[in-house]
Amino acid sequence: IAWLLNTSIALFAISTHAATTQWKPEKPIEIVVGTGVGGGQDKSARTVQRILQERKLVDVPVTVVNKPGGGGAVGWTYLNQHAGEGHIVYVGNPTLLTNHIVGRNPFNYTHVMPLAILLSESVAISVLPDSPLKTGKDLLARLKNDSASVSVAVGSSLGSTNHIAMALIAKAAGGDARKLKTVVFQGGGEAITALLGGHIDVNSSAANNVVPHKEAGRIRVLGVASPRRLAGVLADVPTWQEQGVTALVTNWRMVAGPKGMSAAQIAYWDRVLARLVQTDEWKKDLATNLFENTYLNSAATERYMQTEYDQFRAALSELGMAK
Repeated sequence: IAWLLNTSIALFAISTHAATTQWKPEKPIEIVVGTGVGGGQDKSARTVQRILQERKLVDVPVTVVNKPGGGGAVGWTYLNQHAGEGHIVYVGNPTLLTNHIVGRNPFNYTHVMPLAILLSESVAISVLPDSPLKTGKDLLARLKNDSASVSVAVGSSLGSTNHIAMALIAKAAGGDARKLKTVVFQGGGEAITALLGGHIDVNSSAANNVVPHKEAGRIRVLGVASPRRLAGVLADVPTWQEQGVTALVTNWRMVAGPKGMSAAQIAYWDRVLARLVQTDEWKKDLATNLFENTYLNSAATERYMQTEYDQFRAALSELGMAK
């Protein structure tokens, strides 16, 4: 009897291990994006889709499904209607956390299965070439003396990483972040247009959004909220750390699945996404857009989400926005 019992246990362990290592999609994969076509999340999702298919990293078709609305809530709701489903993933950004903190969205990272951080995108602070704010120190002095005199354009929403970056800079300067004249636009493109039109003093946006305008001499970039200088046309722009300011904010891209995914499904996506970020196509996209390679697997991403949530809550509490 003992021999039979031990044999049964061994066979069960083998079959369980096989199930864990052998799961793979049997129907088309959906990559959900909670915004419209053309935005940063959508572009990242379509890059992932293209590489998965062209490199044959998956054996089934891959489609991008846009579910805009509710600050991402429509997309996250759709994802969670497929609990335990390994064929549907979401490409998102920090609004998953910030919108929950400010009470705009009922979902946060605990309501989904974090699978990976794919990249990080730095925030750049820009002004017009003829602005009296010639350097980061000029901006810091203005913020300290009269924060209310500085108008700032941010894309998407209050409480976004672009807004948080500017708030951290104002706080470090000794100013009052709550008094900033923060003007929200539908996206980074509209925010930069407002700056170029002279309607706003300062623009806080994703670094890659400012590249063509700096290249053409239409704007001056005062600093980047990055741990190190960026490459390319922004290589001469100092970080805020170099200017004595602690303002490290990144607009990362994450991949998440619905709650209830099995260990086998999570392991599958860990393998696939780890291979994706090693491809030449992915590395080229990072370099072109001045993205940073900050890949984390599922276990590390889940831990990172908690850290980011706590930091965003602290920053948004300073702004009086945390619920």
